[in-house]
Amino acid sequence: MQIVFVYITIDSSEEAKTIGSTLVQEHLAACVNIIDNMTSIFEWEGKVDLTQETILIAKTTADRFEALEERVTELHRYDLPCIVALPIEKGYTPFLNWIADSLIL
Repeated sequence: MQIVFVYITIDSSEEAKTIGSTLVQEHLAACVNIIDNMTSIFEWEGKVDLTQETILIAKTTADRFEALEERVTELHRYDLPCIVALPIEKGYTPFLNWIADSLIL
């Protein structure tokens, strides 16, 4: 089973907690980490913006990504949220197995 970390940027810690809790409760992610106070610099609608965001990292399986992506887009405030999956090439096998086992309904 392919384990992935899904990197998501979010407007606030509160929104990250809401989305993260939903993903875990609905078995779309085994666990999420929330990292506050990241500075993002990007161009949007013709101007460069600098803003504080929150990072949410969801640990899940590749086969759950599409459902997770759909759920995040339903709950997310942004018109174009950053939601990207990063494959895990190696890791502590019992931990990776825990992720996969946590997602079995």
